Amino acid sequence: MRLRVTALILALALLLALAACGSPVKYGEGVETYQFTDSAGRRVELPRDITRVAPSGQVATMLLSILCPEYMVCVSGTPSSSQYKYLPENLLNLPTTGQLYGSKSTINLESLIDAAPQIIIDLGDRKDSIASDMDSLQKTTGIATVFVEADLNHMSAAYRTLGELFDLRARAETLADFIDETMSMAAGNSAKLADGDVKTVMFTSGTSGLNTNASGSVQAQVLDILNIKNAVVVEDISNAGGGNTIDMEQLYNFAPEIIIFAPASIYGKVADMAAWAQLPAIKTGDYYEIPGLPYNWMSGPPSVNMILGVWWLGNLVYPALYDYDMVEVAQKIYRLFWGYELTGDEARAMLANSTLKDLQ
Repeated sequence: MRLRVTALILALALLLALAACGSPVKYGEGVETYQFTDSAGRRVELPRDITRVAPSGQVATMLLSILCPEYMVCVSGTPSSSQYKYLPENLLNLPTTGQLYGSKSTINLESLIDAAPQIIIDLGDRKDSIASDMDSLQKTTGIATVFVEADLNHMSAAYRTLGELFDLRARAETLADFIDETMSMAAGNSAKLADGDVKTVMFTSGTSGLNTNASGSVQAQVLDILNIKNAVVVEDISNAGGGNTIDMEQLYNFAPEIIIFAPASIYGKVADMAAWAQLPAIKTGDYYEIPGLPYNWMSGPPSVNMILGVWWLGNLVYPALYDYDMVEVAQKIYRLFWGYELTGDEARAMLANSTLKDLQ
């Protein structure tokens, strides 16, 4: 009897272990594989030589396009014409396969399978359902699917992991080193701020100015890194791209010292809008527009563009600590991330309503 119970327990343990690994992926003869443990603790069999990669959504699309655009077989969304000149040319002709996560999933499984990737990668913040989501996607597509945690605090480690996966260690290390430099700078400067020096900022999204990325949201990570107090504090925090919607009464109660507006928003009109004009930040001119090419410098999505946001918002809010020429920094980052030689005039135009606003 004891032997039968022991055998049953072992059998159940084996079934649970197999379930935790998701559905196994079948590879053809001669394909060398190995076991990879992803950030969700899942063990996935992967090919040793990976040259065809599919992103699960916008965050992964951006992170991969900076490291290995030549390996990508699809993108989450079709780039706009305003983004064309900044992005690797091959991305402009890739099929669009949608977004796994978000307020409403748009992922097109048929197109994803037709793109014939060797691996599907989800990159970004860790969600409670991430392991089961990855297992389900792998089972449905028959394609190896992995999650690599890549929020702002894990981004350099994520690039090092991707460098190992794709045998692009030198390029990945260059990116990771710069991200580490950025995070170290922010940590050091944040520690120098006395409580009375901490600024209160409202980070808007969308066009109306009343969609906000609240305190604690994934979209607002840059504020936390810089030791900026997020003016918007709500109970039900939204991590979606549109954030939380507030009304004018809440806005006056939150009383931000500084407001940063999304690109293509009401930024240019607020001083003439009666409901906004009496806000202290508007009256004093302490409101700015977030640069938005090729992506929003602060978030939307919360990907590697947030590194640019750390340099930009730090220089804007705490210029004595982040004392550098933002035009030169922007040129350096565009060269590193997108291989684009941003001219001084282009950088100044991007910063005209933010860092350089007072110089006009």
